[in-house]
Amino acid sequence: QVQVVESGGGLVQDGGSLRLSCVASGNLVSIQTMGWYRQAPGKQRELVATITRGGSTHYVDSVKGRFTISTNNAKNTVYLQMNRLNPEDTAVYYCNVDATLNNYWGKGTLVTVFS
Repeated sequence: QVQVVESGGGLVQDGGSLRLSCVASGNLVSIQTMGWYRQAPGKQRELVATITRGGSTHYVDSVKGRFTISTNNAKNTVYLQMNRLNPEDTAVYYCNVDATLNNYWGKGTLVTVFS
């Protein structure tokens, strides 16, 4: 009965900012890594950013310097602060939770950046 719920997606103007949140709950064994992936129409899903329980982060080159991933480990929550958004960032963003023995995905939240 693990649940992964994203929020914060929506429409934003080119150059604007948006903050995504993801909360994991249920019968989880300890979470090791949480991350964000995205998928644009007609394209494959790609990794955007990850963060480990110890705080180590990784970003895809295209978002370095613009996006920041962070967590509240006590609340099993991960955030993605997105700044200086551009239309190429338009995609469905998915939250991934890598817990001991299992891996879980949210249903996604749509981010649309318009000019």
